[in-house]
Amino acid sequence: MKIQGKPYQTIWVHPTNSSIIQIIDQRWLPHKFVIEDISSCHEMGVAIKDMHLRGAPCIGAAAAYGMYLAALEAPENGFQTYLKEQSDYLNQTRPTAVDLGNAITAVSKKLVGCPNKKTAVEICLNFAKEACAESVEHCRLIGVHGLEIIKKIHADKPDQPVNILTHCNAGWLATVDHGTATSPIYAAHNAGIPVHVWVDETRPRNQGARITAFELLEHGVPHTVIPDNVGGHLMQHGMVDMVIVGSDRTTRSGDVANKIGTYLKALAAKDNEVPFYVALPHSSFDFTIRDGVKEIPIEKRGAKEVSYIQGKTKSGEILEVLLTPEDSPSMNYAFDVTPAHLVSGIITERGICAANEAAILALFPEYQ
Repeated sequence: MKIQGKPYQTIWVHPTNSSIIQIIDQRWLPHKFVIEDISSCHEMGVAIKDMHLRGAPCIGAAAAYGMYLAALEAPENGFQTYLKEQSDYLNQTRPTAVDLGNAITAVSKKLVGCPNKKTAVEICLNFAKEACAESVEHCRLIGVHGLEIIKKIHADKPDQPVNILTHCNAGWLATVDHGTATSPIYAAHNAGIPVHVWVDETRPRNQGARITAFELLEHGVPHTVIPDNVGGHLMQHGMVDMVIVGSDRTTRSGDVANKIGTYLKALAAKDNEVPFYVALPHSSFDFTIRDGVKEIPIEKRGAKEVSYIQGKTKSGEILEVLLTPEDSPSMNYAFDVTPAHLVSGIITERGICAANEAAILALFPEYQ
């Protein structure tokens, strides 16, 4: 995707120094575009935990490059022990996004029997690059398959834009490129289908208002930022044709963990007969569990994210300000779980399926 006309992905190897990984530091968007240099596994862990980058596929890519940085800094003797310690460290940074653990598990398997540090570095770097390339292609294919849904809606109302509501940011900044929930939107826009996106702000970190709106604006996609609680009202008045969200972890039975507030959007969509789709690559499935409400770990983040908000002043200064009484406590669950029965369909790189175990495993039989 492009920022001010220049193509970017969310994470890449520094063009002149392969011991540095560069990322787009999302904390400053939309008011400031910052590229951060990351030169150690610890720094990558901080970037993941403190949300310099976020989004399940992007976190998976960051974890893969984190293991590469760990291999670079590992001692010649005992490098396997060091890599295990760093993989445990990375695994603890964000508990809900399953892509992180999936990436670490996959590269760790490739390191079994590795004879020396040099080979470990090569294995980790090749894995990270291949994983990123695969993620980009999977997200592109999500757009190809999701486009068919938008085409059908447009065929029923050819003289009007297709109104799509999304929650949080499941765009290219949450992946390596293209996005998950936004990939069909970009595909439709690029194909000349008129689309309009309702972008809810997604408190408390405002990833919708800050990041999704930034993406759509840069790509020229018509959109409107709305408060989180407006979605149900829009659905009641026929102003939403479909909902598309992403996922940080989806069970083999189709329960979906996504940014807090997704469950409420799904309830409103069900009540108003608005189709509710979830877009995700297979790396965001957790095929080891079935009951999302009982089994998916829900990250609980710091209260400061609720009580403070960041913005840009008229003079151009970026400030953080207090919203609540100083002594009022805050609660900050980062995700909720939408049960499968509220999901109209799951859009993956292999096609679209119903949100149930049989349909999911028909697309991904290797996880039977």
